[in-house]
Amino acid sequence: MSSLWPAGPRRVLVVGIDGVRLDLLPELHTPNLDAVAANGFLAPVEVDDATPTMSGPCWATITTGVTVAKHGVLGNHLGGNRLDVFPDFTTRLATVHRRRTFAVGGWEPLFLARQGGPLFAAPGRLSYVGPLEDTPEAWEVCDERVTTEAVTVLTGDDDPQATFVYLGAPDETAHFVGCGTEYRRSVEAADVRLGRLLAALESRPGYAAEQWTVIVVTDHGHVDQGGHGGRSPVERTAWVAACGPDLVPGGEVLPVRHVDVAAHVYAALQIVPDPHWTLDGRPFTPVTTLEPAAS
Repeated sequence: MSSLWPAGPRRVLVVGIDGVRLDLLPELHTPNLDAVAANGFLAPVEVDDATPTMSGPCWATITTGVTVAKHGVLGNHLGGNRLDVFPDFTTRLATVHRRRTFAVGGWEPLFLARQGGPLFAAPGRLSYVGPLEDTPEAWEVCDERVTTEAVTVLTGDDDPQATFVYLGAPDETAHFVGCGTEYRRSVEAADVRLGRLLAALESRPGYAAEQWTVIVVTDHGHVDQGGHGGRSPVERTAWVAACGPDLVPGGEVLPVRHVDVAAHVYAALQIVPDPHWTLDGRPFTPVTTLEPAAS
């Protein structure tokens, strides 16, 4: 551990909830997401014209901070990518900045060398907790196990400074049964899991002295009958909610894009991106007193 950068007070938790429609959120009971938004913001994100409304390209853009033209992920098979040049933030922080990082979830291409993956190539710690079968019920169990693993790590001795937690049940449920009652229950269950993650942060012995940034993000929407990949407004509309020391509740927020998530992770940790990274994103709000980048 002596080779790692001293932790300092700054920490970031990014929770990716797959396939959550923005237009349905006002109808749902999501108190934990509402709390993040109330302490910062919740903003729509439009998937850009060059990006397929699919999980692979969108999560790659979210976690690398560059568009499909650079990272090269064009579908749910990640083959042909350029993630070696444009890595995800957990990998870049671990390998370049010697930060403790952690990524956990149950969708294979994100975490395993399968289907052209992994997206998360070399975080400090990685946990794959996959479903036992491909059903909505199995994905709920998977997300529950993912949350339990994340709570264990967030409250343990590893002390990650940047964490990504992936929850996939809402997306899988929509694919199987559409965006009806079961889907809405799944989104609400994801919010309960978000609450467990937030409670884990608050239970940390050093929480009072820490400065946490929390980012919750979805990748794309769904048509009513379930499914995505097209160009309809409901498929192209995603969202980001965030709160933290650099975000003023009710303050002015520039238009938010998926590429801005990774950029804000670096800013929240007071790291100036190296120009050679050629990030396409920017922090959600201007941030000062940043640590010089490592080349």
